[in-house]
Amino acid sequence: MSSSPLSKKRRVSGSESPTGSNPAPPPTVPPSAPPSNGMAKNGGEAEIDEGLYSRQLYVLGHEAMKRMQSSSVLVSGLRGLGVEVAKNLVLGGVKSVTLHDPHPATWPDLASQFYLREEEVGQNRAEASLPRLAELNAYVAVTSTRQPLSQDLLAPFQVVVLTNSSLEEQLWVGDFCHSHGIKLVIADTRGLFGQLFCDFGEDFVVTDTNGEQPLSAMVSMVTKGCPGEVTCLDEARHGFETGDSVTFTEVEGMEELNTAGPMEIRVLGPYTFSIGDTSGFGDYVRGGIVTQVKMPKRIRFKRLREALVEPQLLLTDFGKAERAPIMHWAWQGLHRFIQQHGRPPRPRHQGDAAAVVTLTRALAPGVELDDDVIRELAYQATGDLAPVNAFIGGLAAQEVMKAVSGKFTPVVQWLYFDALECLPEENKEVLLTEETCRPRNSRYDGQVAVFGEELQAKLGAQKYFVVGAGAIGCELLKNFAMIGLGCGPEGSVTVTDMDTIEKSNLNRQFLFRPWDVTKLKSERAAAAVREMNPSLRVTSRPDRVGPDTERVYDDDFFEALDGVANALDNVDARLYMDRRCVYYRKPLLESGTLGTKGNVQVVIPFLSEAYSSSQDPPEKAIPICTLKNFPNAIEHTLQWARDEFEGLFKQPAENVNQYLTDPRFVERTLRLAGTQPLEVLEGVERSLVGERPRNWADCVGWACRHWHRQYSNGIRQLLHNFPPGQKTSSGTLFWSGPKRCPHPLTFDPDNPLHLDYVVAAANLFAQSYGLGGSRDRVGVAELLRHVRVPPFAPRPGVRIHVSDQELQSAAPTL
Repeated sequence: MSSSPLSKKRRVSGSESPTGSNPAPPPTVPPSAPPSNGMAKNGGEAEIDEGLYSRQLYVLGHEAMKRMQSSSVLVSGLRGLGVEVAKNLVLGGVKSVTLHDPHPATWPDLASQFYLREEEVGQNRAEASLPRLAELNAYVAVTSTRQPLSQDLLAPFQVVVLTNSSLEEQLWVGDFCHSHGIKLVIADTRGLFGQLFCDFGEDFVVTDTNGEQPLSAMVSMVTKGCPGEVTCLDEARHGFETGDSVTFTEVEGMEELNTAGPMEIRVLGPYTFSIGDTSGFGDYVRGGIVTQVKMPKRIRFKRLREALVEPQLLLTDFGKAERAPIMHWAWQGLHRFIQQHGRPPRPRHQGDAAAVVTLTRALAPGVELDDDVIRELAYQATGDLAPVNAFIGGLAAQEVMKAVSGKFTPVVQWLYFDALECLPEENKEVLLTEETCRPRNSRYDGQVAVFGEELQAKLGAQKYFVVGAGAIGCELLKNFAMIGLGCGPEGSVTVTDMDTIEKSNLNRQFLFRPWDVTKLKSERAAAAVREMNPSLRVTSRPDRVGPDTERVYDDDFFEALDGVANALDNVDARLYMDRRCVYYRKPLLESGTLGTKGNVQVVIPFLSEAYSSSQDPPEKAIPICTLKNFPNAIEHTLQWARDEFEGLFKQPAENVNQYLTDPRFVERTLRLAGTQPLEVLEGVERSLVGERPRNWADCVGWACRHWHRQYSNGIRQLLHNFPPGQKTSSGTLFWSGPKRCPHPLTFDPDNPLHLDYVVAAANLFAQSYGLGGSRDRVGVAELLRHVRVPPFAPRPGVRIHVSDQELQSAAPTL
């Protein structure tokens, strides 16, 4: 990625000044590269700890992860939003994170800064937060500085993140970063409002726009023309989009396509698309596979100064399409007010809000604005909400990961968010006044400024049940502690999780530390959030939710609850908790994640549908005959391998154990339908008599013969029944379309892949019988020279079913 700052050399002179007419930045300090705190183990060529990053590697891949491990990030501003960004980056595994904040902690910071303690009020925010952030990941160097922002301070970093900063500071930092190839992310929150800005340079390269696996489809026809049209088999939609690039393989007749390289397409329908000029190619005969190619995408970002005037806005809520432009100008009006008055507008202060409206209209003459939205932003300017910080902070950290890895499409360039629907729908002017929202020198002042003191008291009295203490459960508990849920004398939070902590959990479940591994998740999570807010009345349980624990979570338990928050990892448990909430008429907060995707569902009795009311369509099953004889996609081979493993090493052992221990096993087996009784009993006979090994050599012989049965003899029998040139009754070739003609293999003990298979299979087979195995490849190769494999002879009369319908119709006659 030649345009990435990771590969650029930057030279910074202390005499340089930012471009433009803005005030000069603070005086420069001696160049300061992020120092190591002795914890960082990673570097440019470091190995990736797959035990820790396994889930993240699944999403990002090794190359993107290596780029992250060579990147240093500066996070400026360590209030609630800044600590969210820093926490996510440390967990993500960048090379280093430097925390910048010259200011001391105050009581209002405790509203969302979960790594500050009450006794640390008055201490520097960055320095107080550093030890707890450094504990999150031993592979990341975490340092802090209270020096003023300067060019020399910024120069060593690949990415700079500004939070809770003034517009004047954002402008000069934006100019410097843009002209020196440093990627910039600006994030801010004000109550229920959030703002995000990205500038990744003039020529940012995205190597993979969406992170999904490349799509592929089987070709049934290609026309000659300009453009040529491609038709795919109608087994499934091709899934391509106009502008995608594809390559072709295995095309017969029009062989030019196989060597044509990536071709841009235009989608014509769910099974058709057009490509370039094919009029000079040969005539299409049959076959072919078309595969999507991930092509690099270049994006030009404007510097902040330009983007303020000509904004590119990313729409996040189609129900509020008109609101983003309003907030863009309202935020600038808010900055102008703070610059003029040296403070933000006071909560629910009519005069301050009117002044912000006037300033905003002066900045955007002729722009259609909504005064109510601008006033609401002014009212909430001192608001500080942990859930909003968690959301915007998660987005900002994700943009940093995109910036350094080149994976996934970044935000271009502004993103605005609001959750004004959280405000009261009725009597808002009565409930939210300057008096009810004034600061009280409390850790909840940032929340009172938005919702008033009455809601804060209600939150403290809530009784909630958190089911699961994984990644989502940790975030829920942290936010509950910050907002004061269950922190009053009548409130409580109960968390249950039967699982213990594993190393791979530490990459996402931030309440846990390496020394917590093997301990109960619920206990350690409860202890961690109790430190964040000592007033939280939290209880931990180690129980699985289900019918067997209804004596624990009984009528009295559910009747006392005000709500349930699911943080589960399986559908069955979700359905069970949904039924319990419907029965007891309790609100349910349901959520889940899968890689970069996530979902949330709020279930309110008598107002919204329950979780069980809608279900995902069933996954399309792979036909048995396709799996067994005619696989044509990678998922077919994966499922075949799973079935093969269970059929060799799981099911036979279970059947034998039941045969030996259960006197009624044969009687029950004989009641099974179709040919199952014969198959099960023959399998037991093979396991106990016919194929029972006596020693390691027998296990090697069994593995070798099984290799021949699966990868040579079985294919030869298939080709005996259906020769390569055979045609169907309609005159088309049998081996065409989704049926891809296989080729038998010849066993070679000198082939590492063949030998690996035999060694693994023989060891698994030996373990099933309690025999000693061996990983001595030379010894196994020597034993193979003495294994006798009968020569293949096609068996006459063997019927191979072409479709599941044919298999089902034949089953009763077998």
